[in-house]
Amino acid sequence: MKKIVIISTVALAALLFSFKPAPPAVWTVDKNHSKLGFTVTHMSISEVEGWFKSFDAKITTSGEDFSNAVVEMTADVNSINTENEMRDNDLRSPKYFDVANFPLLTFKSKTFVKVSDTNYKVIGDLTMHGVTKTINLDVLCRTGKNPQTQKPVAGFKITGTLKRSDFGIGTYMASAMIGDEISLLANAEFQMN
Repeated sequence: MKKIVIISTVALAALLFSFKPAPPAVWTVDKNHSKLGFTVTHMSISEVEGWFKSFDAKITTSGEDFSNAVVEMTADVNSINTENEMRDNDLRSPKYFDVANFPLLTFKSKTFVKVSDTNYKVIGDLTMHGVTKTINLDVLCRTGKNPQTQKPVAGFKITGTLKRSDFGIGTYMASAMIGDEISLLANAEFQMN
């Protein structure tokens, strides 16, 4: 009996020491198939859309899906675009984003939790205009394989809301003129390195 226990213990130890967790995988954003956008209500009647032309993002995973993944994103605030040059220049000014002093917008996830086959809840820290706040995002994720490169790819539709006043952006502007709540909408395609 002792011999069986010793052999079993040795076999278990060998199995544990031979197990190597999968190395973390890094996914990079395909900027040609991605857009980081937002909408804000104008005069309580219509929606104005905008986006950042220059941004970068990566996701680091350690499992078979995106559970517990870490997403990091940066955007050049100077690249803001609402299809109106005068408005874009105004948004870059000290009245709003103040890009001379706060040129980057950053996000880093704290949790990335799977809630169904293709849906995740992401909580992370968004920093813009020198202020960091925790925001919640809903993520729809689809995965596949690029037929040309045969590499894994993942597409994300990311939605959420925040208040511009929480970040001190355009605080002098009444919310009846420009809504305080900003809706975020990002569509991003990532490929595994």
